[in-house]
Amino acid sequence: MQLVPLAQLVEHVGRETGRSEWFTVDQGRIDRFADVTEDHQWIHVDGAAAAEGPFGVPIAHGFLTLSLLSYLNEQAAMLPEHAAMFINYGLDRLRFINPVPAGSRIRAVSTLSDVADKGDGGILVSAHVVVEIEGEERPALAADLLTLAVMDGAGSA
Repeated sequence: MQLVPLAQLVEHVGRETGRSEWFTVDQGRIDRFADVTEDHQWIHVDGAAAAEGPFGVPIAHGFLTLSLLSYLNEQAAMLPEHAAMFINYGLDRLRFINPVPAGSRIRAVSTLSDVADKGDGGILVSAHVVVEIEGEERPALAADLLTLAVMDGAGSA
């Protein structure tokens, strides 16, 4: 994550802010996610059935890929310095575009979309984030990620 002065952050609107390192989504992670979410659909956890299915291999849950967005985008994001904390504010226009086969590597590419003053020391940072799959033309997902930066001293008297 790059922390920059607010004025510099605003100058980056419309530009790519970074790319994360490649991250492997292995079958063990997919199985653990299935256990945590109680989503044991065969396309994710049954290698033999998945081999005969539409993708030919087990695939990661879309929500697993989405949940990795916090980790991946932390490496790619540009946010204002002097924040007391950053809060996940939500997503707009989330699309699951392409399945992530078990064993694939993914990364986030982040482009700063908007920086808005929300008042009371809150700065809403919007970034269009695409999660790429190594070797694939189409990405795994695309979303507009919203992060609220609560600036130091916000709300203090």
